[in-house]
Amino acid sequence: SRGMVNYVLRLKNVPAEALFEIDEKALRVYIERLGRLGSCSDTKCQIDIGSLLGLPGIVTPASPDEQTAEQIKKVVLEVTEQAIGKVQQMRQAEGAALAADLDGRCKAIRKALKQIHARSEVVLQEYQKRLRKRADGLLAEAKLKLDEETVAREVAVFAERSDISEEIARLGSHLQQFTQSCQAGEQTGRKLDFITQEMLREANTIASKACDTEIVNCVVEIKCQIDRIKEQVQNIA
Repeated sequence: SRGMVNYVLRLKNVPAEALFEIDEKALRVYIERLGRLGSCSDTKCQIDIGSLLGLPGIVTPASPDEQTAEQIKKVVLEVTEQAIGKVQQMRQAEGAALAADLDGRCKAIRKALKQIHARSEVVLQEYQKRLRKRADGLLAEAKLKLDEETVAREVAVFAERSDISEEIARLGSHLQQFTQSCQAGEQTGRKLDFITQEMLREANTIASKACDTEIVNCVVEIKCQIDRIKEQVQNIA
């Protein structure tokens, strides 16, 4: 699990006599009692050395002498320090790569958000032109004059319904908060994941309110980048 390190130490090329010890006293006790049991039984007692060695307490791991133990301790500490150093180097390299990846994706979101903001200012004007053109065509057939007040009212309703200025501002604020948290070293995956959830919610709202293909395409790009960011922050403790 995250935050846990398993350390396995294996000693190789150890002399055979140093691998284990046989408790001869315990072995003699087993043999004596088994012999007694055989003499009291109608069945002849056959003692197998392999079975004896498998009995509890007969074979135990050998304890190295003090000099050997110190040598092993020294080697183990040196190897452990080397391993920890390599792990730290690897984590630093992975962290640098992760930071670069997140920074690139934040820049991509920021770029798309600027495009959405610029496009949102044009959408209303284009809607007004389309509405006026369509109304002029219909009224021309009936030889009627266009009511400017009606056009203005329809444009106002459309503007209110499709206004995404607040969502753009909030998404930009969340993006700035995410970037600042990363730069400040606040390596809290849960916090960063929460911020990305808020970013995704604002992006979905923009997509649902925007009546423009270009804006929707920009939102798709933003959501793709947010999804990749969410995957990456799972690697942050």
